[in-house]
Amino acid sequence: MTGLLLECEHFDREECRSCTWIRRPYDDQLAAKDQLTRAQLAAVLGDRPAPAWLPPVASSPSGFRTKAKMVVGGSVETPTLGLWSSDRGFVDIRDCALHTPGIRESLPVLADFVTRAALPPYDISTRSGEVKHALVTESPAGELMVRWVLRSTAAESRIRKHLPWLLDALPTLRVVTLNLQPVHAAVLEGEREVVLTDQGTLPMEVNGLTLHLGPRSFFQTNTEVAAALYRTARAWVDEVAPATVHDLYCGVGGFALHLAAPGRRVTGVEISADAIAAADRGRADAGLSSEQVAFVAADATSYVPAERPELVVVNPPRRGLGSELARRFEESGPPAILYSSCNPETLARDLATMRSYRPERAQVLDMFPQTAHLEALALLVRARQET
Repeated sequence: MTGLLLECEHFDREECRSCTWIRRPYDDQLAAKDQLTRAQLAAVLGDRPAPAWLPPVASSPSGFRTKAKMVVGGSVETPTLGLWSSDRGFVDIRDCALHTPGIRESLPVLADFVTRAALPPYDISTRSGEVKHALVTESPAGELMVRWVLRSTAAESRIRKHLPWLLDALPTLRVVTLNLQPVHAAVLEGEREVVLTDQGTLPMEVNGLTLHLGPRSFFQTNTEVAAALYRTARAWVDEVAPATVHDLYCGVGGFALHLAAPGRRVTGVEISADAIAAADRGRADAGLSSEQVAFVAADATSYVPAERPELVVVNPPRRGLGSELARRFEESGPPAILYSSCNPETLARDLATMRSYRPERAQVLDMFPQTAHLEALALLVRARQET
């Protein structure tokens, strides 16, 4: 915890305005997020009792972001890694203080690789060039995954040719892929992924469990706070002691694997087959059988289990559960729901629909310092049981 302000020349020069709360001391940021989230939930609870609020979980104010999404600009000779805006064009922010030290150290090497492999940055005005983004992820062990987002496969042979140099220059680099995004649109990545290294997933050790992060898999960008999120989830669920748990939007299995326990059957549901394969690998690494933890490739919003579980975990995107799924929970949902939300506004909206549930306890976890964004965890208990 600190009252100091994070200094950023890019913000001062108005080159990057992503850190909208950077002028607020970090203690004030954390307190404001906690207060705003409490107020948003209180506004929809009506006569339902307020939850027991745990103190918010703080993050390191800088050096916490384990994923960098860098626009590649400039020229082959002098590439930039950072962002693009219509008024300023390409801005190099490879020194961004939010990224982990390992990522910051890797970015100059990746810029050198653009030059060495003669990768022309994509020019938005002329719609020419090849490389659009460099996406970098660092694991808790300091290992890296780099994804080059390209317009086409025209530069693939040059990337393959110079890949040994890159692997030698970045000894912690484990996974390198090419992602093809041919559309001239503000879309970060495309559907096709080409893995260039023998290793295709990045091991992420969290609380003693190994999660296998694929190139297109979702994972929280603040691994330390994500670890705290999983620990809290496990503690709360163990107190409820459900025999059956369903984890919707399970991704690579973060919640599901943490919630595995003797006498409990956990089922993870995720639409991505690649994520399910990675989750199964994590299950095997943890020494868990498919009878203890099973993963299913299906759409979480329409998945209908054969029997109602005793607890459901939901970790939806920013849009929340949506009216259809929220109504289904209200009409015939489980006795308890563990809701992990990156948008308290949609969490409150879903709570307004699910009036049979009361939030028993809740907590703010600061995944995104220097911004208004956060993660909120709430344990919802059904106030009246179905007869």
